[in-house]
Order: sequence, then structure tokens, then C-alpha cells
Amino acid sequence: MDEMSEIDGMGTERATCVLAPNPSPMTLDGTNTWIVAEPGSEETVVIDPGPKDGKHLERVVRTVASQGRRVGLVLLTHGHPDHAAGAKRFAELAAEAAGRRGGAVPVRALDLRHRLGDEGLAEGDVVTTGGLELRVLETPGHSNDSLTFWLPADRAVLTGDTVLGYGSTVVEGRLGDYLASLDRLRAFAEAREAATILPGHGPRLDDPIAALDHYISHRRERLAQVEAAVAAGARTAREVVERVYADVDRSLWPAAEWSVQAQLDYLNERSAST
Repeated sequence: MDEMSEIDGMGTERATCVLAPNPSPMTLDGTNTWIVAEPGSEETVVIDPGPKDGKHLERVVRTVASQGRRVGLVLLTHGHPDHAAGAKRFAELAAEAAGRRGGAVPVRALDLRHRLGDEGLAEGDVVTTGGLELRVLETPGHSNDSLTFWLPADRAVLTGDTVLGYGSTVVEGRLGDYLASLDRLRAFAEAREAATILPGHGPRLDDPIAALDHYISHRRERLAQVEAAVAAGARTAREVVERVYADVDRSLWPAAEWSVQAQLDYLNERSAST
């Protein structure tokens, strides 16, 4: 409960976390829903409304109202259900709370399947709702549609599941893309002097460079372990997991298989290109 209270309500001057009640080995303490607004603005942006949990969605709406604001826009870091399944219902609730007739609050995402309205999101877009400035970076790897948002006024990077508050993320997309995304975020954080990472799960990270260095080195170490397992005779993702993740809770092995398969694909691509 103490850990939850540290995450729930954390943030920066412009960003506040509302923690969804969906803890699990995959979602850690739960999904972090972010309310982001410029001081003095009557309009806010909500990033990742979370799962389709009515109580959580209503709580986010109430939290926005308690700030004396209304929701002007919903953004998604990616389309996984623990981040996006509640988006449509939340957009309807937010519109009702604001007395908005004839539709829901727009939902913007990279993948058109998760959008509500005409506008999507892509690399280089700048969101200015309520006087806010949020810059969009495409950071594929965890998923093909993963996005990161840069909040320059707070020097904060909202990473979704690309970087978590603790532990490592599952690579569902291409590992080469994920490694490139981590390297890009590392260079970006250094160049912009980022002060904090606001992740999709887990606590905020107030040393972004150290966090990204750890992620990069961990991923390289895992890749070396997978290579060694293959050299020792492992042929399938499951066989690699049994060797490399032997000390990990078996309930996490199915997720580990996804990441290992991405690593095997990467090694095969690398081998084919040499």
C-alpha cells in the first residue's frame, strides 16, 4: 500500500499520476494514467486512461474536476489494453463531465484502430491543448505503435512501456527497433537535460541517463545470454527461456518468450546480413 501511495499522485508541476487498480506481474503496481496541464489552464490532456475499469475512469474524471479543469484531449502511448481499453469510455465520461454535447473527447494515437476522431499522432507532432507543449517521438520496440511524449516545461519524458519504473519491458516488436529507441532516448535525454522519466508503470525515475544506461546494458547482457544459450544447443524461445530465465518466476515465462523470440529474430537478421 505504501508503494502504491508513492506512485499514485506522483509527478511534476504539470503532470499527475492516477494509478489504475490493475496490479499484476506484467503491469507492476498498475497502469499509470497521466493528467497533464499547464498551470492556470482550464483544459488538460490525459495520457493512457488505462483499462476498461469504470471506477478508475471515473476517478480520473473526478481528479481533473478537482483541479478545476476539463479534459480537452486523450493521448495513447500505445494500444495495449492496460493503457488503451478504457479510452473510448473515458472520452465519453470526460465529455459528459465537461457538458460537451454531440460526441466524446478526441483520442489520438499512432495506430488508427485506437483513435477517436480524425487526428492521429506521429513523429514530430506537437500537442498544444490548453497552452501545453507536448512533443511526440516514435519509439517502437515494446510494440510497433509505441510513442514517447516530451514535456519540455518540466523536462519530463513520458515513456509508456518503453522504459518502466523498475524491471524490464517486454519486447513485442523488433528488437533492433527497441535498441534504436533506447539509444535515441538516451541521446535525447542528454541533449535536452531531461530531469525525470514518467513511465507507464512503476515510480518516476529522477536520473534519466542512469535509467537508460541500465536499460541499454541490461538488454545487451540478455542478448549475450541468449546467444550463449543458442550456442549451447537451445533452439526455441522456450528452450532459451528455460536456460536464461531459470531464476525468474515461471508466471513470467510466457512474456519472456516474446522477448526472447524478438532476440532470436534479431540474431538471425544480424547473421543474415553479415
